[in-house]
Amino acid sequence: MSLREMKRQRTRQALVEAAIELFERDGYEQTTIADIAAAAEIGTRTFFGYFATKEDLLFPESDTRVAASLAEIAARGPDDGPAEVLLRALHRVGDDSDDLTGRLAALRLRLIQQVPAVRGKALQMQVAAQAEIARHLAAAFPDELDHVTSAALVGAFVGAVTGALAALLEPSMPQDPAVVRRAVQRATEVALRPWLAHDVRRQRLQTP
Repeated sequence: MSLREMKRQRTRQALVEAAIELFERDGYEQTTIADIAAAAEIGTRTFFGYFATKEDLLFPESDTRVAASLAEIAARGPDDGPAEVLLRALHRVGDDSDDLTGRLAALRLRLIQQVPAVRGKALQMQVAAQAEIARHLAAAFPDELDHVTSAALVGAFVGAVTGALAALLEPSMPQDPAVVRRAVQRATEVALRPWLAHDVRRQRLQTP
């Protein structure tokens, strides 16, 4: 990574951290882009070189999660099934980041419930991500999935993660990211159990 790219990443992270502090302290609606830029010690115009909107600050790693899923699909082994690939992607994202399980995740969930603009952004990004992952999954497993069944599998996967996080990140629940991560993985495995059973049967049929 070049020095310039490292500096960009530090500035981007500073913006996210400043936004978290200000959203929690002053409220989402009351916090302006100018406030966030000033807290991160950059100009307001420079802010837009990193994020297009205030809502985007709450989803800094959404593209990374999609990329991780696509990478796992591309790197699948001959014995891997679709559900196994998706679960591996979840493990990979959990190991690399606490974006789904840490302080930002809890804040994001709360604002999705409270702020229509954030809820709309979350839905828009989720729909786009599901469609892209489902398209690649169907192409990777043409003998097992068409575009409808692939969309259903990815929908079950994303829904399981989203539902588990909604329950786990309530204020009354423990906020240890490692605990949340393990619980999300267990819940998702339970939700995808029928698909995983199908993967096991397929592997047995393929074994000489």
